Amino acid sequence: MTVAEEAEKYGLHRVGARPTLVSYLKQTWQRREFIYELAKARVQSRNQKNRLGMIWIVLKPTFNALMYGAIFGVLMGGSRGPDYPVFVIIGVFLFEFFSASLTNGAKSITGNKSLVQSLAFPRLSLPVAEVTQNFLTLMPMLGVMFVYAMILGTTPKWSWLGIIPLLGVYAVLNMGLALICARITVHIRDFSQILPLFTRVMFYTSGVLFSADRLLSHWPGLIAVFNVHPIYQTLQIARGLVMDDYQHDPWAWQVVALWAVCTFVFGMIYFWKAEERYGRAN
Repeated sequence: MTVAEEAEKYGLHRVGARPTLVSYLKQTWQRREFIYELAKARVQSRNQKNRLGMIWIVLKPTFNALMYGAIFGVLMGGSRGPDYPVFVIIGVFLFEFFSASLTNGAKSITGNKSLVQSLAFPRLSLPVAEVTQNFLTLMPMLGVMFVYAMILGTTPKWSWLGIIPLLGVYAVLNMGLALICARITVHIRDFSQILPLFTRVMFYTSGVLFSADRLLSHWPGLIAVFNVHPIYQTLQIARGLVMDDYQHDPWAWQVVALWAVCTFVFGMIYFWKAEERYGRAN
């Protein structure tokens, strides 16, 4: 009998060995308080040195919405309709969650190298904490988004509550993507340099500033692509829930939910498979 077999007989395992997926998820769940506190602390410290502090959480997306609304609404003749400012605000605010989850999630392992190499804990906790941090940041942004919508003439209605389950599905989707990006960055450090370009391309191709039905009416093939685009359909659902006289297809929920579940399951397994590599010096 080898030493490894003898150790296995008495329940001894190699240091840093990857646990089973079920055990891995249990260990992560046991650290849920740590994940939440870490996320909350990062939200509070992000803008602590700035004069306006936490206000920047809503000021940044507000300035972006004003800029894009002016460029694509006013300067283009105002032909996009009176509800276009609300359209842009919803798109910019919700896309910020997607963009931050990808960017911060990708650096969750490589950006915490000393922590990863010095302490034993499921590395899954770090990308989960990043997405949780971005979700906490989104909460005040949503409140401001609804206030802006009312100021711009949108009537409050019960459908606004539909944002709650939508954000749940959206968070699952972003979690899966963050896990995928976190592992890729460990293997390919340059990926973190490419990611901002990718998110910028996604910004202009995810319907943040336009509706595919209007802009691409002469290209039905492209419209078919947007029909299964998870970010585009998420924004369409949100606009249908919030805006007056704006409709979204009910099956869009199925599209987003399917993307979320598949992306999350794949991302979880893909990230877990490389657990043993995250603590090694590169």
